[in-house]
Amino acid sequence: MGSLRDRQVEALKAMLTLDSAGGAVKNNNVEPSWKVLVYDKTGQDILGPLLSVKELRELGVTLHLLLHSTRDTIPDAPAVYFCLPSDENIQRICQDLSSQLYGSYYYNFISPVSRTKLEDLATAALQAGSENLVQKLFDQYTNFICLESEMFCLKQPRDSSISYYSLNKGSVNDTEMEDMLTTITDSLFALCVTLGTVPIIRCPSGNAAEAVAAKLDKKLRDNLRDARNSLFSDGTSTGRYSFHRPVLVLVDRAVDMATPLHHTWTYQALAHDVLPYNQNRVTVSAGEMKKDKVFELDQKDAFWVEHKGSPFPQVAEAIQEALEQIKGKEEEIKSMKSELGLGGGEAEENMLSNLSLTDNTARLTNAVSSLPELLEKKRLIDMHCSLATSVLDCIKLRRLDVFFELEEKIMSGTTLDKSIMEVLSDPQNGTPMDKLRLFLIYFLCTPAVSDAEYDQYAGALQAGGCDLAALTYLRRWRSFTMIGNKNLELNQAGGQGGTTKAVSMFSSLISQSSNFVMAGVKNLVVKKHNLPVTKIVDDIMEQKQGKFNDEYKYLDPKILRGNEGGQIPRTKTPFSDAIVFVVGGGNYIEYQNLQDYVKTKNMGYTNSAMSPASLRRVVYGCTQLTNSDQFLSQLTMLGKEISGES
Repeated sequence: MGSLRDRQVEALKAMLTLDSAGGAVKNNNVEPSWKVLVYDKTGQDILGPLLSVKELRELGVTLHLLLHSTRDTIPDAPAVYFCLPSDENIQRICQDLSSQLYGSYYYNFISPVSRTKLEDLATAALQAGSENLVQKLFDQYTNFICLESEMFCLKQPRDSSISYYSLNKGSVNDTEMEDMLTTITDSLFALCVTLGTVPIIRCPSGNAAEAVAAKLDKKLRDNLRDARNSLFSDGTSTGRYSFHRPVLVLVDRAVDMATPLHHTWTYQALAHDVLPYNQNRVTVSAGEMKKDKVFELDQKDAFWVEHKGSPFPQVAEAIQEALEQIKGKEEEIKSMKSELGLGGGEAEENMLSNLSLTDNTARLTNAVSSLPELLEKKRLIDMHCSLATSVLDCIKLRRLDVFFELEEKIMSGTTLDKSIMEVLSDPQNGTPMDKLRLFLIYFLCTPAVSDAEYDQYAGALQAGGCDLAALTYLRRWRSFTMIGNKNLELNQAGGQGGTTKAVSMFSSLISQSSNFVMAGVKNLVVKKHNLPVTKIVDDIMEQKQGKFNDEYKYLDPKILRGNEGGQIPRTKTPFSDAIVFVVGGGNYIEYQNLQDYVKTKNMGYTNSAMSPASLRRVVYGCTQLTNSDQFLSQLTMLGKEISGES
């Protein structure tokens, strides 16, 4: 069975294939039926990372437009709508019907449409006399944004509807909270439908994650009870999930507040931290008076897939090697020109008379056929060269290697080789935000920071131009929850010896001819260690005896009785599949840490004859994917709210 991303792409392609066999046209020679695609902002967010304009063209989409934009009438064209069934969207769809904009209508709602809204649609179609033009109407259950093959989020960073701030602000009322929890539950239900499986749910008690778990459990239970309309009939579990059910681990952002603020060292997470990176597109500044470049970072880029989780120095070396390789191939093609006697002159003519025609033809054919691949490879490596250079400029400018090394030591509980005060008071080190992030991590991971010490650090931060509102919030948060101690316990247990060690400066890269002059940047080699979220997942997947597996609630929507007071029978076998979902925002650091964990787990199995179904797999999801600055700005807003109140 394919990944989560494959499943969602499959659903979208089936939606855009209007043939009656539901997308079963396997013959590539069949011309696609041309159509117009109309989506709302949510539809655009879902489609953006999955299907490029070229792929949409191949599926027969000649025009793709926003629902609320001004659109011209195209009376012959079929229109595929992909949007949420919100009041304003339904209103606009009814308006399209009465204006008779298109030749036929295929409605695909991202989340289920209610009966009243269906009636509104039917009324509008009847009034416009277009009821025979409405061909199909589907509930698609695709209300989540899939960014990687095993990673999804529910909302874009710009959408604050279920952000960490919205879930934790003091002024939130019960109705707003209920709406947010319902939104999260509906999206997780859609995820289960897309995967075609009913997971076993585990969650901690007493926070938003538990509320979501209870709602999701009820929603899945209700759907399973209605056997005629159930979305989870036995036939839907294909591939992996027909062997075993996954476990859905719901956690609250509170389990680890330090990681979202952490300076990181892997390629993808670094790019997300220091550059405008959203929906798998990264913007690189091209200098003054020049247009910024936008790069697509997707699954089709082999270099990106291989290196996005690697430490940055290794990426720089890999780019250098790839450039050398391409240069070598170019030289080869140039030398072939003279070898084949294409350069003119006497020597070439003599060569030409000695060469057999078949040899020549074979070599030329080979060179010509490998050229497009070589040019594409060169384009991608040039793109990574620009991207890595921009990241490197930020590392040098803000001394991010210094922050990363120090934070790793704090988070893993090892002794520090330089004082935090030294870093905070040096004007050469980073931006005020970098310094604030460092101190917040120290504050979160140190069991007791005395008031005098706190005031001393706060003074240094203020002198450096930091806004201390986020610190105000975390101080209050820490005093309210005993999580501070748990956090420390987790971080220290999770990172025994998980420190970094600086290796001598880049050997092959310091030469001035290199594209990356890495002098002055430490080549930090990170010892792998599990972050708190990964540790929780490991305990639950492996059914280990311990705090998380014993204390986390166990909900099984498939067991229809025995929920009231009776103990649910638990499965004792380890899980091969897990879906981790963080309520309150996630980041690429945790995603990468989980992928590394899975890789390590599966390492022993790859050469054995075990079935692919027994290999471990983890899908990571969150309400919102934020980088450190976005998360910090939400903490700052919460801190300002506290100062305004008191």
